[in-house]
Amino acid sequence: MNWGPIIAQLELILNADLSHEQIPLQEWNRRVESKAAEEASDEDADRLLNWNHTLYFVLNANSSYVETLKVEDVLLTHAEKQLVAMTLEAYRHSWKKSGTFAHLTGEEGRAAAIREWIDSQIEQGTVDCELPEMFQADTALYASKLPILLSAEYADLNQTSVSELKKLLESFFGEEVLLIPLQEKEWIILGTESLLYADEEEAQREDHRKGPAVEETLESIATGLHEMLASEWIGECHLAVAHPMVPAKSLLAAVIELRRALALGRTFRIGSNVHLPWKLQLEQLLDALDEAGQQKFVGQVFQKAEHLLDPEMLRTLEQFFELDCNVSETAKILYIHRNTLLYRLDRFKQETGLDVRTFNHAVLVKLALTLHKAMKRKTSRTDL
Repeated sequence: MNWGPIIAQLELILNADLSHEQIPLQEWNRRVESKAAEEASDEDADRLLNWNHTLYFVLNANSSYVETLKVEDVLLTHAEKQLVAMTLEAYRHSWKKSGTFAHLTGEEGRAAAIREWIDSQIEQGTVDCELPEMFQADTALYASKLPILLSAEYADLNQTSVSELKKLLESFFGEEVLLIPLQEKEWIILGTESLLYADEEEAQREDHRKGPAVEETLESIATGLHEMLASEWIGECHLAVAHPMVPAKSLLAAVIELRRALALGRTFRIGSNVHLPWKLQLEQLLDALDEAGQQKFVGQVFQKAEHLLDPEMLRTLEQFFELDCNVSETAKILYIHRNTLLYRLDRFKQETGLDVRTFNHAVLVKLALTLHKAMKRKTSRTDL
């Protein structure tokens, strides 16, 4: 639920500062029990708790935490406390029964409700919490799912209906999927975990549920899906995929992780349309540097020798790093003689003082090249 508008109105009416706070369920229960033991109270702990001279109005609760609206006790009269509690309850009831979610039992209504909940949680700064109790009857959300974030590229994209996209996805996967529209031209696809395994016996084996084999399969699924979508539906698009999770428990965290992976991939891995969180740890570290820090690092590594980074040299270095600094394999992939490759690497060493055939220098150049490409992409976007 998006509590922002009603909270803003209450602040104006009451002339008091109101704020959100999420309290772990165990801590909330401890406070309620402690309060009950201390003194008799006519307060309903399902709606309101007075703890250490602070009022906590219950907004939402699940099996992990209680979401509350917090205000200092001295700022409200007894009548105002009752008014706030009644207003929040009325807003909660109105939201659940609103026309937007009147068909919550239907697929489109459910998707709209989940999208609204995700938006409200992100707006509040929440990064990981369970779906609210209004979705508990949907058993499909409690089965392990494979999350894929799809982002379309073109602004003039014809608005394909959710049902048409869903049919296309189910044709590709050969089974039913859950599809939730998020922002404009953005969808979260939830396929069954069985897509990762050849048979049911393999799915039950713990050693097949994690590790490189599963990640290779995830990459293969996402790559095949991108090729299908690019050719048969939306043209240019980007996909991010993560490990299986249970939507009722981890959908919000999965959406945030996938959006982050897609943003990092589009910034640092130009030319790639499939973005995998476990392959973007380096990019995540580099992205934490501010722009001035990035420029300083690149300048220190290349020492004004950026004129060397023409397309030929860039492709040579990138392929060299991709093949674990193997000279013979790199020359073979580039269709050049081994000596030609060595000449290019020696020329780079003479100009920069960096020999990429050694580990320490290879690491420095790899980091600097990654930042160099990202900075050029940002510059080109600014110039448009």
